Amino acid sequence: MKVAIIARSSLYVLPGGDTIQIINTAKYLQQLNVAVDIKLADEKINYKKYDLFHFFNLIRPADILHHIYKTPKPFVVTPLLIDYSEYDRQYRKGFSGKIFRFLSSDNIEYIKTIARWMKGQQKLSGYLYLFKGQSKSIKTIIKKTALMLPNSEMEYRQLEQLYSLSTAYCVIPNGIDKNIFMPSNRNSKDDHMVLCVARIEGLKNQLNLIKALNNSVYKLFIIGNPAANQLNYYKKCKNIAAKNIHFVNHLSHEKLIEYYQTAKVHILPSWFETCGLSTLEAAAMGCNIVVTNRGYTKEYFKENAFYCDPASPSSILEKINAASNTPACEVFQQKILNDFTWQNAALKTFNAYKKIIPTT
Repeated sequence: MKVAIIARSSLYVLPGGDTIQIINTAKYLQQLNVAVDIKLADEKINYKKYDLFHFFNLIRPADILHHIYKTPKPFVVTPLLIDYSEYDRQYRKGFSGKIFRFLSSDNIEYIKTIARWMKGQQKLSGYLYLFKGQSKSIKTIIKKTALMLPNSEMEYRQLEQLYSLSTAYCVIPNGIDKNIFMPSNRNSKDDHMVLCVARIEGLKNQLNLIKALNNSVYKLFIIGNPAANQLNYYKKCKNIAAKNIHFVNHLSHEKLIEYYQTAKVHILPSWFETCGLSTLEAAAMGCNIVVTNRGYTKEYFKENAFYCDPASPSSILEKINAASNTPACEVFQQKILNDFTWQNAALKTFNAYKKIIPTT
């Protein structure tokens, strides 16, 4: 079986959680003897070479439409259905923030796609998306896909609700690389050390996190680079940060390990999360986790996380206090290491592929 994974054109220049997911999915599929090529949406693709196409990011339908009309071969979609609308409508600043308050989430995404295209930040492979718009483009893809591969049951149900369409699907949970994130007793946990590993941007909500922990007993390490188009947000974060707030540039997974081993708490107070890959990594390394109550996090973490309201710095502080004062749960840690790995995700992906392209 030969598969092309097709992802956004900025996958490597603006890396995110989908970059990690795609690279690791391809890596472990190859260990299952699946021939996988990672292609960018704006690349010219020899469709005849492949048995199956695997697209990521349904909320960027412009990257998918062009290709599915070029070939009759089957395709699957990992939707990565993130709802930016609460942040866009209520907390985004400037002219765009004023406009977005009056638009639907699909219309907001349509405008953002056009803006990225006009700024040269995204290439449009074809112009069909411009005429169809966001919602109709997504519905077209849902109707044509052989299988949807959401990262949670909650994500699929949200997709169904938003577009009033059902399709065959298989849940493929996110994971960690167990070869890297293995717990160690080498370092003792610092009850007052808190991590937030994420790109610095409005959606991830580091600003409210800083407000919550400024001049507190905690040492907060914000690890990640600022999003390219949110440098003003990054500056605002740095300007209000007290001396107990530390900014660390993006680190490789190998260099993150020492932070995960030492910190007692990891937090992602985002306005929306599918699960948060850094949250999975931190949990595997024995951190107590604080996560947003928006998105699909509860399907992953159930009663094993502390859920905060991202709009409330006092809620964020309250949940960090609770996490700091609670012993780590080794049973939960072991569940992450057993169930939420890229090896398992690749195996489930391969089994999904075989429903479409049977192997002998």
